[in-house]
Amino acid sequence: MASEGSERPALAATVKILIAGGFGVGKTTLVGAVSEIRPLRTEELLTDAGSAVDDLSGLEDKTTTTVAIDFGRITISPELVLYLFGTPGQQRFWFMWDELARGSLGAVVLADPRRLDTSFAAVDFFERRRLPFVVGVNCFDHAPVYHADEVREALDLDGGIPVVLCDARRREPGKHVLSALLEYLLKVGDREWAGYRPGVG
Repeated sequence: MASEGSERPALAATVKILIAGGFGVGKTTLVGAVSEIRPLRTEELLTDAGSAVDDLSGLEDKTTTTVAIDFGRITISPELVLYLFGTPGQQRFWFMWDELARGSLGAVVLADPRRLDTSFAAVDFFERRRLPFVVGVNCFDHAPVYHADEVREALDLDGGIPVVLCDARRREPGKHVLSALLEYLLKVGDREWAGYRPGVG
């Protein structure tokens, strides 16, 4: 029992965030780079059987893929902890996205500037469910360099949705993407997304 006049420490608010995007855009890498705990990964080796359904164009060096989720945690402040859930990227695993989206407050759509078209499905998914998101452009080595406005136009994004250039391998740029999402959530919380209820598609 707390002594008279003492205060119990406030419990941190926990927020569920999705890290989504196409196959091979760097979702597992981003979660691993920013997580303060050893991330949970569900990666499996790519097989010849999967090559018939997974488009490996531009990803010839990729040897593993996420088959369920990636999970990590990052403490933003004593009052706020983010739980990060990375979604599987291949189309055959998209059926899991609805369940993963339940209870999520927002999302990061990670995009590959070499293959921006692989981001359309994730953008469409979150727009249809009215779940706020930002786009993080993972600047791969030797990839084309685009201005944020060019990416916004290519993905046909609403003008208010933040587009952030980043290197998913590094912690600070990854944290910058998450900060952009949190700022966006605060900005839209009382406006167009006010009617969104987590878990309601």
